[in-house]
Amino acid sequence: MPRPAKTAPKKDAPKKAPAKRHATQQSVDQAVKSICDIMRRGNCAGAMQYVPELTWILFLRILDEREQREEQEAEAVGGTFRPSLASPFRWRDWGAPPAEDAAEPAPGWKRLALKKSAAGSFFNFVNAELLPHLKRLKNVPDATPRQKVISEIMTGVDRVRIDTERNFQDVLDKVQQLSAETVDATHVFALSQVYEGLLLRMGEKGNDGGQFFTPRQVIAAMVKVINPTIDDTIYDPSCGTGGFLAQSYEHIAAHLGPAVNAAQLENLKQNAFWGREKENLIYPIALANLVLHGIDKPNLWHGNTLTGQETYGGLFADAPQTFDVILTNPPFGGKEGKDAQTNFDYKTGATQVLFLQHIIRSLRDGGRCGVVLDEGLLFRTNEDAFTKTKRKLLDECDLWCVVSLPGGVFNAAGAGVKTNLLFFTKGQPTTKIWYYDLSDVKVLKKTPLTLKHFEDFFQLLPTRADSPLSWTVDMDERKRVAADEAAPLKAQAHTKAQQAAQVNERLKELKKVKPLDKAAVAEAATALAAHTREARELTAKAGEIEDAVYDLKAVNPNKKPDVDDRTPADLLALIATKGREITEALTALRSKSTL
Repeated sequence: MPRPAKTAPKKDAPKKAPAKRHATQQSVDQAVKSICDIMRRGNCAGAMQYVPELTWILFLRILDEREQREEQEAEAVGGTFRPSLASPFRWRDWGAPPAEDAAEPAPGWKRLALKKSAAGSFFNFVNAELLPHLKRLKNVPDATPRQKVISEIMTGVDRVRIDTERNFQDVLDKVQQLSAETVDATHVFALSQVYEGLLLRMGEKGNDGGQFFTPRQVIAAMVKVINPTIDDTIYDPSCGTGGFLAQSYEHIAAHLGPAVNAAQLENLKQNAFWGREKENLIYPIALANLVLHGIDKPNLWHGNTLTGQETYGGLFADAPQTFDVILTNPPFGGKEGKDAQTNFDYKTGATQVLFLQHIIRSLRDGGRCGVVLDEGLLFRTNEDAFTKTKRKLLDECDLWCVVSLPGGVFNAAGAGVKTNLLFFTKGQPTTKIWYYDLSDVKVLKKTPLTLKHFEDFFQLLPTRADSPLSWTVDMDERKRVAADEAAPLKAQAHTKAQQAAQVNERLKELKKVKPLDKAAVAEAATALAAHTREARELTAKAGEIEDAVYDLKAVNPNKKPDVDDRTPADLLALIATKGREITEALTALRSKSTL
């Protein structure tokens, strides 16, 4: 429990220069980079060292600021507030820069007291008292959801990795400057954005596991389309830093009506958001990010979603079997082994195909999904698992919208693959798919995809009207046409199969006759093989026609082809001009070579 305040006479604090205000994401990134520079010189040279270190330090700083604000709000309405941490384990006690004469409960009082103690006292406190205390929080009687989450964030933190107390305190001082007063509201505590940038600069862009961070604007567009509400359970089976869940919370919070009650708000903060994440580095970052966004209990499962191998499942214990909303960008390009494939009906090493099966399985009837998928999954029909998974999607769900994204959307995240957004509702088969084409938008590092690029899409979406950039595919009609085209081939295959059966019976009878008529047997065997082969080939051709229905690639029929309208005379004139230029250049080069 917090200790009672001492009644020391107050002194006017020295005036400090106002802290630098961070009004852009670039400014926030630069501030974090300056912290990382100190950590690199302080024995945290690589990402595996300084990213987890910065995670827990920044988390405790912002958590303390958040709880101070919540305490003030509770006092203002005559309520009570139970802090997650008590003195001296709050950031304000040990982490904040102290005044020269700071005494309890002034900010930094514990840090100052340790500074005045024996050398090494500060590290001893953090390593031997603070960190163990934080890790034990989930085991205290009546531990709050936030306390349990704090323990999980700190589970892998055994000691301060930074080499000296001076470097560590320099980091603390810079982290102190990242606050609600200094960071613009559009970027405040956007840990996912900060860490995405850090991870990219630390070599993650070359990974081969298919895990790429989703641009924030794409997340915002998907959340707007799916429109999660306060009554929904929201799930991300590959949540990364928690971007989809955090954005969903912000969306719901921004649309709360006056009728919302305390019970609904409590449920929103504790029971609405669910996710899974495999990576040890990313999992605590996701937890921290979601708590700092206002989600008291992020119900995140730590482990491999596809294999079911669990690292820690304590926060996911009460998860529902199915969810109202799924928003996700599952890994693509990865290869899964048999330990993952055995959990699915349609077996393949392709990570994205297995995730799509998991998504369909995890969505309740009437539930909505927005998912990022690579274009290869959409058009591939040459592998059984791809086709059957898409058939399952269209049979069990209404795939009502596909958005074709520009090729460069994920370049900054380390992925050059072409992607699409799929939106569907489970419970009814797909009859028509509405497509929208954003593929011609030029996306570069300095000109990323923004919500403005989606404005026309948002306007057309309610009616799903056709336009130069949108069109509708009638899946029922496509299936009917394919069935009509395949029917004659199936009939021929059936005939060939019957002929093969007849020849096979004759062959059996010929083999019973003694002496054996080898010539007749050979002739019958040859005919049997031919009929069987023809039946198989005809069946395969029919199957290819029917499977082609599930080539869902977005190809805009309204797009005008690039046609060269130059006349032969124009082309001949161009060739003549270029020929003269080449001749003149060669003449000039020869003259120089003779000098």
